[in-house]
Amino acid sequence: MYRKLLCVSMIILFIFGLLPNFAYASDLTLESASAILIDADSGKILFEKNSHDRRAPASVTKLMTLLVAIEAIKDGRGSYDDIVVASENAWRLGGSQIYLEPGEEMSLKELLIAIAVGSANDACVAVAEHLFGTHEAFVEVMNNKARELGLNDSMFINSYGLPAEDHYTSAYDIAQIGRAALKHEEILQLTTIKHYRLRENTKNPFQLDNTNKLLWWYKGADGFKTGWIGEDSGFCLASTAEKEGLRLISVVLGAPQRNGNFRDSMMLYNHGFASYQYKEFLKEGQEVTELKIGKGNQDFITGVTNEKVGLILPKGKVEGFTTQLEIAPIIHAPVEKGQVVGKISIFKENEIIKQFDIVAKESVAKGSIWRQYKKLFRDIVDFD
Repeated sequence: MYRKLLCVSMIILFIFGLLPNFAYASDLTLESASAILIDADSGKILFEKNSHDRRAPASVTKLMTLLVAIEAIKDGRGSYDDIVVASENAWRLGGSQIYLEPGEEMSLKELLIAIAVGSANDACVAVAEHLFGTHEAFVEVMNNKARELGLNDSMFINSYGLPAEDHYTSAYDIAQIGRAALKHEEILQLTTIKHYRLRENTKNPFQLDNTNKLLWWYKGADGFKTGWIGEDSGFCLASTAEKEGLRLISVVLGAPQRNGNFRDSMMLYNHGFASYQYKEFLKEGQEVTELKIGKGNQDFITGVTNEKVGLILPKGKVEGFTTQLEIAPIIHAPVEKGQVVGKISIFKENEIIKQFDIVAKESVAKGSIWRQYKKLFRDIVDFD
């Protein structure tokens, strides 16, 4: 009886990510046909298994759908408050859906939630048609985005992931899509929602429940998307988790058993967080220097970091690093806010490990001729 209780307790602890993990990458035994674990910041591969194999991604496809949709909104093709009218094309879709009726109206934001949380195929078509006119045009943008990201093992035939000839991607490619998705905080906001009620104020409210169990089972997990369309795809999961400043992305494709995608993902995260840590040198937006401005309507501006300055490192090997700032002696106006004005480099033993941009905190317009004469006269007087 004691043995049984002990085994059950250990299983529960493993599921919730509480047991220490002493496995090294070479010791990981995954059920999934292909998998990858990367550092989200640098893209460094921490583990991979058949990561370039082309496979049916099922609804993990929708991570690219969300990325394309969010970028289209930011490009001005729509807004979250847009009212989208469902077409017959959307109504005809099978599989996971929210049962849109032809002519039904719903906000673009709620349709995106339906995709992220409920994996709604009909919502994918409605969003695609609203943003790009036709579903086919939207899919073309998905493939263009894949090429822009340098993905060599991806081809999308639809936006929702139902079986189609020549619809495929790879664990590696999905991880790169995940890195691109993390540039948009809206995607994490959507994919971290656990439950959502659609049509709340109608006679037929509809409950959406997120199928990504890592949101409950693994501390720090906050995205992205599951997928399954039978034996063709197996059980799939593209996900991300963050602990103590270290954000990782895991992709597992083709797990043969239900929940195997979660089991393998937790094994990957346990390995990653047990073996690596993030060393932060400077925070995003941190003021690092004052820059002299020439020919401007002011003489100085502040240089700030454009992103976090740090590295992913093996645990226990975080010492011996230094930083060095490189700034021009003077920068001539006009200067735009966010303009690169210098670099900060991380060194170890005189070798540059990584570089980061320093940008202008504010804009500076070109100064008037009268101001330039006054400044020149002041400099002459000071010189004397």
